[in-house]
Amino acid sequence: MQVGTLFSLLVASLLLLSCDATPPTASDADTKSAGEKMQATDKSAQAEPAVPVYPDSEVEMVLQKVSDHVWFVQGEAGIATDNEGFISNASVIIGDNGIVVVDALGTPSLAQLLISKIRKISDKPFLKVIATHYHADHIYGLQVFQELGAEVLAPVGVHNYLDSPNAMERLEERQFSLEPWVNENTRLVVPDQILDETTTLDLGGVTLTLAYLGAAHSDGDLSVYVEPDGVLISGDIIFEGRIPFVGDANTKQWLDILTRMEAQQMSALIPGHGAMASKPNKVVGLMRNYLEALRNQMSTAVEEMNSFDEAYAEADWSGFEDLPAFNEANRKNAYQVFLSLEAELLEQ
Repeated sequence: MQVGTLFSLLVASLLLLSCDATPPTASDADTKSAGEKMQATDKSAQAEPAVPVYPDSEVEMVLQKVSDHVWFVQGEAGIATDNEGFISNASVIIGDNGIVVVDALGTPSLAQLLISKIRKISDKPFLKVIATHYHADHIYGLQVFQELGAEVLAPVGVHNYLDSPNAMERLEERQFSLEPWVNENTRLVVPDQILDETTTLDLGGVTLTLAYLGAAHSDGDLSVYVEPDGVLISGDIIFEGRIPFVGDANTKQWLDILTRMEAQQMSALIPGHGAMASKPNKVVGLMRNYLEALRNQMSTAVEEMNSFDEAYAEADWSGFEDLPAFNEANRKNAYQVFLSLEAELLEQ
């Protein structure tokens, strides 16, 4: 046999032996080390937060006690991008069975900050988060509560907003104007339950009445009445201490709701914007007066077929021009009401 052939057979034999050989057994020390590494990996995975971590908000947020079962946080008066977007209110109701939050603020970071405040007074589970209506300054925090297991409730009409181009355009704008607190991780949350009639919730020792109000301030609104505390959470049906945002509101329906609210027995009222009212009926009356002034002054112009510019210049705004957000909101509000009254006239 040639030397080359013998050498090839020898190499092949060694390769076969190598493939059949049993791998060397790890020592106890090696096995323990591998186990410890796997255990450490498991612990590391368990230590990761169950929900995303959002950029910290540095705004001042105070959880104010209203009654035995109700707290709220108050945003600053201003336009949507002021104060890191903290311009609206959110309410917290704590019963024996758990926690319900009403409105979720204007960024996930604000919602996360609110949760940290709540956890200082209660470790009960978050059961539900109720959106009184779907406007950006009240809903971008919904995802944070949903990630904690809370069911999202909202009134009929919210899909008019969610399915509109305006919803995504607004989110994209806020991802720029409120960055980093609104960013690519911020999403529009579809409610788990849609309400089209008045509904009650039992939290254990606390009863919530969710009143479906129809299209008033938005395409769909609701309020929450807390018993036995006698506290009404109105959403943006009430703006306290500032000019409201009328937008595409049905001001006729809105006025009807305010008239009914004035007759309701309340110990306190938490508006969608502004301070808690210890004299609720007075606040409701002021809000009703503003909407009535808008409609009365614009209706005269519509009936006489005057232009909007002429109507606005001749209107008397002296009772409201010192309120916060008057310069930013009043002319837009008046124009919207002017257009809606023209539409109402054509429908007659």
